[in-house]
Amino acid sequence: MVSKKKMVARLAGLGIVLSLAASATLLTAKDDANAQMPMDMTEAEQPQPFRRLEQPLGLKIGVVVGGAALIGLELWWFLFSKKQSQKAEAKQGVQELTITVDGGYEPSQVVVSVGQPVRLNFFRKDPSSCLETVVLPAFHIAQNLSLNQVTTVEFTPEKPGQYPFTCGMNMFRGVVEVEAMAVANGKG
Repeated sequence: MVSKKKMVARLAGLGIVLSLAASATLLTAKDDANAQMPMDMTEAEQPQPFRRLEQPLGLKIGVVVGGAALIGLELWWFLFSKKQSQKAEAKQGVQELTITVDGGYEPSQVVVSVGQPVRLNFFRKDPSSCLETVVLPAFHIAQNLSLNQVTTVEFTPEKPGQYPFTCGMNMFRGVVEVEAMAVANGKG
């Protein structure tokens, strides 16, 4: 199954390719028209530079609706889509969670409790060099991630708060949200 990020990236790429192809076609047609026009034409014989092209109303509406839909999708993706959040499970006194590294981090938001050891298992599927390293600056951790293997990162958060983690190039991001014990246990 294709991920949401890959689908949007493919749609954006298709849009760029189509716009470049349309621009190239228009430039070629303009150059061809200028090359074929003889220099000794009188003004009355020269073609008019702009001519109104009538397009069917349905086509105009389709282009406007399609453009508005793509703008809406882009706004939703970057501004309104909720980050995936997942609470780490406590196993033998250690909070543990597996994060899949494939075009980003999934889940990108990890919820843990303060004062308990945390074990994040990063499973890297993406071969890009950007995702070779995960960096947790608040915990002074920079760990290389092996391709198609699980790499474990362990730390103990001492204070509640949000602690970001990123790829080595700071392009892909996630956050470890550390909650106070009362909130984490449902008492707060």
